[in-house]
Amino acid sequence: MNQNDTVWVVAFLCESCFSFVWLLITCIKWSPADYKTYPDRLDERVHDLPSVDMFVTTADPVREPPIIVVNTVLSLLAVNYPANKLACYVSDDGCSPLTYFSLKEASKFAKIWVPFCKKYNVNVRAPFMYFLNPPAATEGSEFGKDWEMTKREYEKLSKKLEEATGSPHWLDAEDDFEAFSNTKPNDHSTIVKVVWENKGGVGDEKEVPHVVYISREKRPNYFHQYKAGAMNFLVRVSGLMTNAPYMLNVDCDMYANEADVVRQAMCIFLQQSMNSNHCAFVQYPQDFYDSNVGELTVLQLYLGRGIAGIQGPLYGGSGCFHTRRVMYGLSLDDLEDDGSLSSIATRKYLAEESLAREFGKSKEMVKSVVDALQRKSYLHNTLKDSLEAAQEVGHCHYEYQTSWGNTIGWLYDSTTEDVNTSIGIHSRGWTSSYILPDPPAFLGCMPQGGPGTMVQQRRWATGLLEVLFNKQSPLIGMFRRKIRFRQRLAYLYVFSWGLRSIPELFYCLLPAYCVLHNSALFPKGVYLGIIVTLVGMHCLYTLWEFMSLGFSVQSWYVSQSFGRIKTTCSWLFSIFDIILKLLGISKTVFIVTKKTMPETKSGSGSEKSQGEVDCPNKDSGKFEFDGSLYFLPGTFIVLVNLAALAGCSVGLQRLSPRHGGGGSGLAEACGCVLVVILFLPFLKGMFEKGKYGIPLSTLSKAAFLAVLFVVFSVGN
Repeated sequence: MNQNDTVWVVAFLCESCFSFVWLLITCIKWSPADYKTYPDRLDERVHDLPSVDMFVTTADPVREPPIIVVNTVLSLLAVNYPANKLACYVSDDGCSPLTYFSLKEASKFAKIWVPFCKKYNVNVRAPFMYFLNPPAATEGSEFGKDWEMTKREYEKLSKKLEEATGSPHWLDAEDDFEAFSNTKPNDHSTIVKVVWENKGGVGDEKEVPHVVYISREKRPNYFHQYKAGAMNFLVRVSGLMTNAPYMLNVDCDMYANEADVVRQAMCIFLQQSMNSNHCAFVQYPQDFYDSNVGELTVLQLYLGRGIAGIQGPLYGGSGCFHTRRVMYGLSLDDLEDDGSLSSIATRKYLAEESLAREFGKSKEMVKSVVDALQRKSYLHNTLKDSLEAAQEVGHCHYEYQTSWGNTIGWLYDSTTEDVNTSIGIHSRGWTSSYILPDPPAFLGCMPQGGPGTMVQQRRWATGLLEVLFNKQSPLIGMFRRKIRFRQRLAYLYVFSWGLRSIPELFYCLLPAYCVLHNSALFPKGVYLGIIVTLVGMHCLYTLWEFMSLGFSVQSWYVSQSFGRIKTTCSWLFSIFDIILKLLGISKTVFIVTKKTMPETKSGSGSEKSQGEVDCPNKDSGKFEFDGSLYFLPGTFIVLVNLAALAGCSVGLQRLSPRHGGGGSGLAEACGCVLVVILFLPFLKGMFEKGKYGIPLSTLSKAAFLAVLFVVFSVGN
């Protein structure tokens, strides 16, 4: 290094970070695990199956249209599980009468949809996806008639919701909407309404599970803990009404794509083995129907299975079945071998003063907690018997001086409440399980275009850094907690996503700097051959990972490209967010991303595979831009590397290197070309117009920074 420029020191530090990340990944993937379930074996004990409370969260009827929420709810109501053992709770943090109206209408359609799905064993149970492509010609058959009738009813539902969105005349037509009068999304009282109650259900195929709408109290200038606060309210309300031992939570756009999804999870929880009581949650991978998500699929298959082989997968925020007792703060040491509370835990958790202090002052809530911890059934004659108590536990100040969000329920202090809660569970000694069914259990939609994706990636990276620097950090309590060492390394890999933006940004600029400065980034001769060989081996290995899962070379390239873009353009801003939070200057903000869905086709034709979505739009897959700062780093990187290539061709670089390591050569120029290829969407964006083109303001700022970089590189 003494014989070369300081650029080698920078390169060494960056490569050390990359090597550390590679070691973490290798450690995680070392012992993958697979879980295979046999849901048919549950048929023998169908009457003994436990109850499940299903949670759906939404926050904005504009960004998360009610038709998407309705489809998710309908898919959950129609799963292959006794209807009298299910209850669906929808949390609306936007306090939208439109969302409530949509649920009321959906509950009426559910009385047609649920029996239809179970009668004909429909695979995909979200109506919008099922009706996307018509089945093979079945005119005159009973199925054909039922299919046409069900489709007409769904189209009526869709049209009614569309009309209600533009003309809220229905709001004044019914007294049922009085609770929504004079309300604002951030200023309203608690609203709990039983949309549909399955009274006296015995699990018949024509029954529809309970549907409950809730919206917790919100007041201005009061911090509501984002999604984690909504989830904890769901836990309390469901505990008062149905108190099921297991809870499923899904995002409002994540519909159930596998009819046996609940039964598969129960196979894990009910297995007769030594560790059957040790599983805290069952996580399904997150899959999407509307975008190229090869990178996420590969990540979940290889890294997800790897973490599953250690202490269990991380909680991903959606598509996860939780154990209620674990969410109430139990540790593994609190249980006997048969799953009952130990004598010490009984005194610790069931003392009356302790219960009120930990869970709040609601007597009904305390009673439901005791029943849940002792695995007792807790049923009301009707759900409406619990409405008053449910209102009480939804007040803004109910959690004040309790353990909600601290050691009980979904944990606070991070916008990524999922992994924050996950590491808290694993730290108490619990394990988790990972199921990879085919077809995927849940399917959702990704944010459309570049801006939405950048916002989402920034939120994730910021939230992960929040956990890295809070009390749940894997760097704290190394020997005190019951989390395994390799599991701790897995969390460290995920939590440090945002920090990787700095070395990646520098490394994208190093080839251009070396070309302009006429200094060597790579060694010469045989050592360069070693580097090229290692890089080639790594590329071939990652390409094999993609192609072995059925993805194309283009998908592999898109993954590599977007990996660099999100790291340098989106994750970079998470560092500023966490610095401002740690300094007490500002707080992180949870921004809801916009959801969309494909339109249902009409007509006849051959049936396509379930879940297949046509993308007739010629612009689908194009990268979108706007005037936000997210796209400034990427544009700057492309301009700098183009300037370096142009400068090299016209002799703009320094005449002779200062150090004895030699000047730049073909390797450094190839490095610039590689960076431009990885940021190809930005290069194309310079010549596009509209939302697919980079705004002139962003180009101007990036060009100014690029000129400064060139002057610094040549003159330094």
